[in-house]
Amino acid sequence: MSVATRLLHSIPVDEQTGAIAVPIYQTSTYVQEAPGVNKGFDYARTGNPTRLALENLVATLEGGHAAYAFASGLAAIDAVVKLLSAGDQIVAIDDIYGGAFRLFEHVYRRLGIDIVYCDTTNAENVAKTITDKTKLIWLESPSNPTLKVSDIAAISAIAKAHNCLLCVDNTFASPILQRPIELGADLVVHSGTKYLGGHSDLIAGIAVAKTEELAKELKFIQNASGGILGPFDCFLTIRGIETLPLRIERTSTSALEVAKFLETRPEVARVYYPGLESHPNHEVAKKQQSGGFGGIIALALTEDTIEAATKLVTSTKYFKLAESLGGAKSLLCHPATMTHKSIPAPTRQASGVADGLVRLSIGLEDAADLIADLAQALDQLAAAKEEHVVTKEGELVVA
Repeated sequence: MSVATRLLHSIPVDEQTGAIAVPIYQTSTYVQEAPGVNKGFDYARTGNPTRLALENLVATLEGGHAAYAFASGLAAIDAVVKLLSAGDQIVAIDDIYGGAFRLFEHVYRRLGIDIVYCDTTNAENVAKTITDKTKLIWLESPSNPTLKVSDIAAISAIAKAHNCLLCVDNTFASPILQRPIELGADLVVHSGTKYLGGHSDLIAGIAVAKTEELAKELKFIQNASGGILGPFDCFLTIRGIETLPLRIERTSTSALEVAKFLETRPEVARVYYPGLESHPNHEVAKKQQSGGFGGIIALALTEDTIEAATKLVTSTKYFKLAESLGGAKSLLCHPATMTHKSIPAPTRQASGVADGLVRLSIGLEDAADLIADLAQALDQLAAAKEEHVVTKEGELVVA
């Protein structure tokens, strides 16, 4: 059975009415026959039929024992970190999402959890960084925003040898292209806001556990902390997932075309896209992803400045300047001043997030139109540079 067929037929038909779409159970509580005697639900923070349908669907897609839906991707990350205790250590990818960095550094570090970062694209770096305090290895693969790809199976073996957990943020690839649990991961997280929802109309997070034991711990944390996803947003996420295979196929195909075009432009010093043979982790991506390489591209401008990047991101027509990614409309952003602004500049730059780096989220528009849009924006960038001449004294004058 194909992934698309299995996905669609993992969404249950409502037993009570026969509704083919999962109903929105907009209720806070449930009537009980007697104390503790109910139809499987007692209070909506603990459980909701719409949320359960979403959680079961994502667990099936990722091949996990169970999944849990949270109010945001960061809330899902937060739940995973709560599996740890003061004195424990996380080994995390250096090219990490700015929100995760902020959570790790400004919340959990002061609560006694240590975090160290390394380039996880070389599994030996992970092995060298682990200590006897390490309890969790944190990967994004591909990473945000430079699309580093880590060998999940190799790092899983290292994690098991050191008796620590491996969690993979699978937001960029989605379970259509990559299933980390099958590669040895213990936990998977998603910003459901992105590809799972797919329409830029909700905020959601998902955490998936490989084993029953981890699932019980995550369920306890979800109920105890209360950062649940509401029923209407669960409904929207299920609706988005129904078209996930088609959207991933289209955006992956278009992204490869756009990436190849960007490699031809002199204004672009480097293109980050795992589908390109020039990508340093291309072979690893081919090994652990199937059906494409996703819809996210990053480009480093030859003029590595915030000013040049700002000029580019404000010159496009179809690409809209906005936070987030994975929606039907193409977006672009400047990580240094947007998504990764919370990371200190030296740390950010050391991990590859340069001032002149721009991230693209390829949508469902025609690839030729997106290429034309980027071409005219890059032309404007080149023209703006030519308009200025630097004198010998270093003064900037208009030619």
